[in-house]
Amino acid sequence: MRIFHIQTSGVTEGLSLPELTAQGLPTQGYVWIACARREFEVTQAEVQAALQTLCGVQLLDLHISDLINNQLPSHYDYTSQYDLLVFRRLAAGNRPTDLEQPGQPLNVAPKRGGPPILRRIDTSPVGFAVFDRVLLTVHPTDCAVRDAYAAKLLQAASNESHGAGARLPTSPADLMLRIVNHMVDGYLALRKELTQQLDHWQNELLSPRGRFTNWGSLLDARMALHQLDDVCEEQRSSVQDWIEAIKTWPEPNSPTEARERELLQVRSRDVLEHIERVVHHVRRLEQSVETAVQMHFSVQGSRTNDIMRTLTVLTAIFLPLNLIAGIFGMNFDFIPLLHQQGGFWWALTSMLFIAVVLAVFFWRKRYLARSVR
Repeated sequence: MRIFHIQTSGVTEGLSLPELTAQGLPTQGYVWIACARREFEVTQAEVQAALQTLCGVQLLDLHISDLINNQLPSHYDYTSQYDLLVFRRLAAGNRPTDLEQPGQPLNVAPKRGGPPILRRIDTSPVGFAVFDRVLLTVHPTDCAVRDAYAAKLLQAASNESHGAGARLPTSPADLMLRIVNHMVDGYLALRKELTQQLDHWQNELLSPRGRFTNWGSLLDARMALHQLDDVCEEQRSSVQDWIEAIKTWPEPNSPTEARERELLQVRSRDVLEHIERVVHHVRRLEQSVETAVQMHFSVQGSRTNDIMRTLTVLTAIFLPLNLIAGIFGMNFDFIPLLHQQGGFWWALTSMLFIAVVLAVFFWRKRYLARSVR
């Protein structure tokens, strides 16, 4: 568990949960409590007691179940005292989560098909409980997103203390949106490798001299992209619900609060725009795969038609020759040219002439034209 005290002058870390509970909320700023899912499940009584002391309210049992659940889709819920957002991340995780032990990573990764980048995308949910001056986040075990943003937050605080760097989050809601935006941007960083892998498969599918045999991985990739599309849709729906909920908040009492509310709405719309970019990219990849498969079968059908056309033309050329050979092979006592000295050469010349005439005819009709690839 990591606990941060965030205020306009900087960010500090180091308090434990019992120390924070004993001291209470600081006079300025707010507190970010970040814990792993399994840790939250084991210490939920202590966390509830700390929330009661700091905020005067505890999490509902239903919301605790949502935060512990490792398979819950992205969604938004609220009460009169706090807001709850569950957001499934799209991060490059090497160790998936054990479904039977929430928050515990598996020692051995399950076998999955598709591109390696798709096998590394972890869609474990991250829970946010947003109070007035406390943000409680529940992450998967060894969450790189939490650690990366915590390092980024400390770096931003250090830069701001020297008069440079980005502005620190002004409220728990602002901090939540920044973490969500960090998770969405994590997928945008993965899309280049994913696009390159699918482009490679498209080139193999459309190669005129190649024989594509990796159908199992391609089908797994299509299923994985469908799942990513569903995850992104859930993300977009949850953020849209959050944006609509902001509009119902009480009117701000001062110009400073109004300014912060406006910045919060702008950041929320920015997060939604980033999610829509991810949705657009995933759907474009799905369409590219579908189009490549359809073009592959179209090319295969066209290639088969060319082969059948060539074989048909060759058969048509040799049919008259077989007819002549069949006539001269009949068991009759008298056949014209059969007993003449030049009969064989006359028949051979006629067969060659007919073959040449038919070949020229079919060539003029473009039945023997080479298809352009």
